[in-house]
This record gives sequence, C-alpha cells and structure tokens, in this order.
Amino acid sequence: MKILSTQKTKTYLFPLVIAILTTIIYLLPSPFDRETPPSERRVKAKVVSVKDDSIIENGIIKTGNQLLQIVVTEGRFKGDTIRANNQLIGRMEFDKLFEVGQKALVVLNLDEECSKIINANVIDHYRLNVEFWLMILFFVFLISFAGFIGVKAILSFAFTGVVIWKLMLPGFLLGYSPVFLSLFLVALITSVIILLVAGINKKGFVALSGAIVGVAVTAILSFFFGGLFNVHGAIKPFSETLLYSGFNHLDLTQIFLASIFISSSGAMMDISMDIAVSQHEIITIKPSITTKELIGAGFNIGRGVIGTMTTTLLLAYSGGFSALLMVFIAQGTPTINILNLNYVAGEILHTMIGSFGLVLVAPITAILGGIIYTRR
Repeated sequence: MKILSTQKTKTYLFPLVIAILTTIIYLLPSPFDRETPPSERRVKAKVVSVKDDSIIENGIIKTGNQLLQIVVTEGRFKGDTIRANNQLIGRMEFDKLFEVGQKALVVLNLDEECSKIINANVIDHYRLNVEFWLMILFFVFLISFAGFIGVKAILSFAFTGVVIWKLMLPGFLLGYSPVFLSLFLVALITSVIILLVAGINKKGFVALSGAIVGVAVTAILSFFFGGLFNVHGAIKPFSETLLYSGFNHLDLTQIFLASIFISSSGAMMDISMDIAVSQHEIITIKPSITTKELIGAGFNIGRGVIGTMTTTLLLAYSGGFSALLMVFIAQGTPTINILNLNYVAGEILHTMIGSFGLVLVAPITAILGGIIYTRR
C-alpha cells in the first residue's frame, strides 16, 4: 500500500508543480503591457444597420467607409445604440466587411467622466466565443480519449503557450539573443512536455535525450546553411514592420534561424517519443532482449516514422506560401527563378533543416534507448 501511495504521489506531484509554474509565468508582468486608459472600453456589439453608400469599388478592391449602427451587448453601456465607421483601405488581408446581425469587437472612447460614449471604433469581427468553444471541444475530446494523459497534454499545451507568449517573444523584443534564448526555452518546453506525458522514468529520459540532441543539431545546421543560403529574416510576414515600430535593434535573420528549430522541435519530440515508447513496450514483453537487438528494433521503428514525418513538414511549411507559389505559376515564372527566390529558398531551408533534425533524432533515440533500457 505504501508503494502504491508513493507512485500515486509521484504521478500527480509533477503535473501540480508544472500547473503552479504555468500560473506564475502567466502572472509575470510584461514590459510591453499597455495599461488601458479609463476612458477606453473594449466590448462586444451587434451590427443592426449597415450603409455601404460611401464604399468605392474598383474591381475587387473596395475603399472608403462602411457606416454601421451597432448595439453594445455587454458591460456598463449594454443596450446603447451608436454609430461607427468601418474604414476600408483597399487591402483584403486587413479590411473587413460587416453585415446586419454580425458581432463585432468595438473600442468605446468615453468622456473624461467615463459616463458618455464619444465615439466607437470597430476593430474586427468578434470571434472570441467561437475560439473558446472550439478549444473546449478539443479539450473534451482529448480527455475523453486519453484520460489523465489528456489532462497532462492540456497542461503541457498551456505551459508551452505561456512560455512563448510571456518569455520567448518579449525576450526577442528586449534584444536577447534569439538563438540562445530559443534553445534554452525549447529545451525547457521539451523537458516539461515529455516528462509530463512519459513520466520521470527511463522512457521519459530516452525520449528527452533524443529530442534535445535533435534540436541542438538542427540549430547548428540552421546557422551553417542559413549563412550559405544568404536569406534575410525580413522574408517573414510583418518582420520588417517591427523595425519601423521602434525595434530596429532586432536581428531578424537570427529570429528567422531560431524559428527553424522552434517549429521543428515538436516533430522531433513526436519521433523520439514514438521510438522510446515502442522500445519500452518491446523490453517489457521481452526482458531478455539484447542491446543490439533493441537498437535494431528502434532503427526499424524510426525508419517507418521518418518516412511520413518529413513529408508532413513539407506540407506544413509550404502551406503558408501556397498563394505566393500560385502567383508565380500563373505568371509563367521559370522554375529556376521560383526556386532561387528568397521567400521560396527560406522555406526550402526551413523544410530541409527540419527534416535533417528528424532523420538524426530517430537513430540517436534508438541508440540511447537500446543502451538505457537494457542496462541492469
């Protein structure tokens, strides 16, 4: 009974520690937090009337003002009806058009006494409720399938999001080295996720060791080939905007190179965990297996996993630039020009370096697992 109690305590103690740590990181103040003025309120509103007379259409491009009449549906001014302008600048990626009955996120500007609405600024369609219920639906399905493992997966999801939002991105903006900061935080995230899911045992140690080595090798390769590719970090959307927003000290290229091993670290975790769990099951069923046999089994498992995972990276990375590639294809741009373009070269670098990491993680994890599991 005492042994069972100790095991149960170990099972719940580490997730509890991570939950507390996640809360502490979330509550940390950020140097970029902007205190909302008392005369400003963000509320949900319903569009009750739309007037498009001031919109100028030039083909598919629309500019001008969309005049809206909205009703505030929450907060102190709930039920108030006000007029608002929806400015269209002729860029479809930023413009939004409203219809009667739709919900909008609105900023209310109040007078000095905060008792009267001066004007309203429509930000965008209100999506927070849909995002919330989609997330809840995902969590319910995850827990119903995986049980307590699902709860730990949700905890690791929350921890990863909080670390990225509260530590990694503010650290980039403050001028810390993107590569070293990313390596440290990715190692921290990887450790928490694997040890939460696999547990603090041989299985978790094998998976963690393989993933960490893979991330480190990917970081080295991204630096080496990043210099040879001569690709600037400004190829990423909105990167150059940072320089014009008072952050001209940022090294966009280093941030881009760091993003390579950040984005591929998840796939490396998957492979290392697959091999570690599979080897653990093999030695559980056949405790007499030799180190060489277990390593060979790990190699066979790894070959099957990386065969599909490398293609997964290609699909994941190229999906964001599908519209750009379609433009070049539609214009009849020669293939040699497309492959040499900095945007496309950056994605090729991203995909190939990530794939290198995946291929390396499999044999490394298999070797480590064969040695650690068979050690008596």
